[in-house]
Amino acid sequence: MSRVRTAALAVLSATALAGCGIGGNTGAAVASGNTADCPGTVLDVVVSVGQWGDVVRRLTGDCATVTTIVASSAVDPHDFDPRTSDLAAFSRADLVVLNGAGYDHWAQDALATTNPAPAVVSAAEAAGVPDHGADPHLWYDPAAVQKTAAAVTTELSSLAPDAAAYLADRATAWRGDLQPYLAAVRQLRKSAAGHTYAATETVFDRMAAAVDLTDVTPEGYRRATSNEGEPSPGGLTAFTTALRDGRVDVLVYNTQTSGTVPEQLRADAGKADVPVVEVTESPPEDGGSFVSWQLAQLKALSAALGGTS
Repeated sequence: MSRVRTAALAVLSATALAGCGIGGNTGAAVASGNTADCPGTVLDVVVSVGQWGDVVRRLTGDCATVTTIVASSAVDPHDFDPRTSDLAAFSRADLVVLNGAGYDHWAQDALATTNPAPAVVSAAEAAGVPDHGADPHLWYDPAAVQKTAAAVTTELSSLAPDAAAYLADRATAWRGDLQPYLAAVRQLRKSAAGHTYAATETVFDRMAAAVDLTDVTPEGYRRATSNEGEPSPGGLTAFTTALRDGRVDVLVYNTQTSGTVPEQLRADAGKADVPVVEVTESPPEDGGSFVSWQLAQLKALSAALGGTS
């Protein structure tokens, strides 16, 4: 069922050669399907970013070869510049899974030149999130994760109806695997009641909202970092003062961000005896699952909140 889009591939390749590469691109990750163990067609599925890679692989099982384009945490998904091989993967895909909400605009740009177009699942669309102006870190929203997974299974079953029963079983197994994560979220809603957090970046905000933490990050600081700018001296002072004055119960620190400002805020939190919870924007590269990645951070948050109770 995989379609070779020769004309589109030629256009995409020319576009890629005209562009500039990005440092740290270690190549896409490919998990191959297995025709012997799939009761239907083995599909070609492309996932734009690694945050959704494990989710899709678990839903497809042996019935898809899944190519995750940005699979390395060393690559910035915001500014990624696809290579010729990446664009070729889009051109022959049966299904493309995007994050949307502007996070992986380069993938949407690649799809715009692909003819015939593959089926597309956008996490933003599945979750009812606008494609512009919204927090794009949808993998930190438990509801968005479940809606996206359901949309992926629906599209897979439409593309490979002979494998629909197999794919339904994969979806059931996935929902079972997700239960410890959902239970941790429910438990955190109880312990997070009345607690506050401030964050060096906005990547964890959707999860913080899901567990009912109150955001006290100074607005000026938040606005600057959301727009990938440098916070003003006043914004930094407001942040440090909030930590020192006891208004922040937990500092959420994105370990994948380099720079003196986040490090300074972490040091300020230490001086003020504010617990620090480390999170990452991208999943670890040790081959762990989406659930294990999320659970580790939820457990760290639970421990930090226990220390402030």
